[in-house]
Amino acid sequence: MENNETSNNDLNFDNRIPLEELRSSVTNIKTELAKVIVGQENFVELLIVSLLVDGHVLIEGVPGVAKTITAKLFAKTLKTDFSRIQFTPDLMPSDILGTSIFNVKTSEFEFKKGPIFSNVILIDEINRAPAKTQAAMFETMEERQVTMDGTTYKMDVPFMVLATQNPIEQEGTYALPEAQLDRFIFKIKVDYPNVDEEVRIIQTHHERKGSKPQELIKDVITPKQLADFKSKIQGIVVEEKIIKYIADIITKTRNHPHLYLGGSPRASIATLNSAKAFAAINGRDFVTPEDVKRALVPVLNHRVILTPEREMEGMTTDSVVNMIMESVEIPR
Repeated sequence: MENNETSNNDLNFDNRIPLEELRSSVTNIKTELAKVIVGQENFVELLIVSLLVDGHVLIEGVPGVAKTITAKLFAKTLKTDFSRIQFTPDLMPSDILGTSIFNVKTSEFEFKKGPIFSNVILIDEINRAPAKTQAAMFETMEERQVTMDGTTYKMDVPFMVLATQNPIEQEGTYALPEAQLDRFIFKIKVDYPNVDEEVRIIQTHHERKGSKPQELIKDVITPKQLADFKSKIQGIVVEEKIIKYIADIITKTRNHPHLYLGGSPRASIATLNSAKAFAAINGRDFVTPEDVKRALVPVLNHRVILTPEREMEGMTTDSVVNMIMESVEIPR
């Protein structure tokens, strides 16, 4: 009896949602980026997952580890518009959102859209702009719209913000408030390459012989395909025990002795959506505990805060999240 149930489940899983085109497109994106980007497989996969679940991404790393170029080339693999905004201390909200200009011919004010009105927006050094400018991004990132002079302007679909920040150089920077950090589905920490990757980076740069990286990348996904992929991911099966597993882990972050601040319900939803996307790109139409584990660290990286004592000891949010994962029983 048990064997029959298993075979029936397998049959359903094989046929429920066609994921071949999605997996093929994900492979194509990785292949295109591999022409220029050495290593960074985790970084690239998290960018793809965030795209598939309508999320924004915060990318943290020291200068020179390919944060900006990876984000730019990733945008190039999509048949969409791309905009880059360099945040500076003197940047005003109108420099991003746009401004109303008086038209002499019509004697009326016209709204001139700013660079935020694009599909994929790369914000370099987001923590360099003052709080007023950062706050201007709240509505845009959460509601995907801009309200100016009482009129609401909807953002085009897809709409994705990729923001970078340098964790080392803090002079002249403004820390992002927790409310804004929570708008990012992932915080991706980009590390230095290892020796073998460093050799390949130097080698590929030499072999390009001055050609621009952007010229090597082709677009592989259309907005229509992307909308279809997102729809398929919504249909991924999530069993009740997996939902309980996510809830148990997020709840534990709220009363863990090493954490001053735990994850919000938005963290639970982000984990669920990300786990569904991880399942889909691995060819499964059902979520496993491994998909949940894969999502938890980048989802919680910026949503939990260590207690001052643990921070002084050199503990990281990654280690605490992993500790919590190990303490929660994996559903069978």
